[in-house]
Amino acid sequence: MIIIALGANLESPEYGLPLQTCLSALSRLEELGLGIVKTSRWLKTAPVPVSDQPWYVNGVAAVETDLAPAALLALLHQVEEEFGRVRTVTNAPRVIDLDLIAYHEVISSPDEHLVIPHPRMQERAFVLLPLLDLDPEWKHPLLNKTARELSQVLPDDQETMLFAEE
Repeated sequence: MIIIALGANLESPEYGLPLQTCLSALSRLEELGLGIVKTSRWLKTAPVPVSDQPWYVNGVAAVETDLAPAALLALLHQVEEEFGRVRTVTNAPRVIDLDLIAYHEVISSPDEHLVIPHPRMQERAFVLLPLLDLDPEWKHPLLNKTARELSQVLPDDQETMLFAEE
């Protein structure tokens, strides 16, 4: 399974509130040739690390593509740029964040420009909890644990709630 994570915590002048921005990004990825197989429910999540910035809207999607991992990551970065993402400091608020979480059973080494699976996914409730919607039995290729097992040992300090449109 190829898994991408989507998140936003700033309003986009063009696309609106964070949820609408994430949904628009999914549509744009489809326009660019990705097949969206399945999407998770959306969560509202506190920033990690904890800060005073706005909460995020987060979800994950299983996708299909013939693109190689590096080309897929480049496509995700292209869409982020199209949507107005400006990279400043690590963990800054953002109008859109698209991450390549996993690419089938591919494992890359840290010295490459791309690290798969995402090196911190197992520490992030905003990735693992939505991943349970896609496939709770998905197995992390390095840790050899399922999404369900990984989600049961998440740090207690990550606040999440199911997103309900206000």
